[in-house]
Amino acid sequence: MLVQLVEIPGLIEGATEGRGGGRALLGVLRFADAIVYCTRADGDPEALRPVVREVELAEIDKPAFLAATRADEADPAAIEALRATYPELEVVPVSVLDEASLQAFSDAVWALTGLLRVRLRSNGTTHPEPLALEDGATVADVADSVHHELGESFVGARIWGPSAGFEGQRVGRDHRVRDGDVVEILT
Repeated sequence: MLVQLVEIPGLIEGATEGRGGGRALLGVLRFADAIVYCTRADGDPEALRPVVREVELAEIDKPAFLAATRADEADPAAIEALRATYPELEVVPVSVLDEASLQAFSDAVWALTGLLRVRLRSNGTTHPEPLALEDGATVADVADSVHHELGESFVGARIWGPSAGFEGQRVGRDHRVRDGDVVEILT
């Protein structure tokens, strides 16, 4: 399962009445699973208000957060002003020059999806790219996502991470995985 981010052109005031191609853009948002609002961290906090208002007027209610871009150029007070202006949204400061902020952005996006990230381990090596699974997924779902035959024939797994009682715990097919787990399928 993949997560796709789609950037749409900025909404303008009157989008719900069709200004600036607003109806089509709002239609895209209706089918989205979540929204990431973006604004410059050091910009006027009220500049985003028309966009948020148009989404509300269109009665689109999706999980969302606000990415405060170019956070490296902003005073911390600017980030706090955004938080005060939009208390209903988590504000995530982001800078392409700061790996930690990019990871925070990635984590916030994943949190919006409700998906679990599970990494596979084989031959003592953990693969960097996670599998994306629905909440409630089991070790059997992990194995099946790798290959259907593996999902039918594996005998158990070893787990490292939040769902493990201890690192490398041996578990059965029905063990529920959690976000951040590392799973080694045993055949």
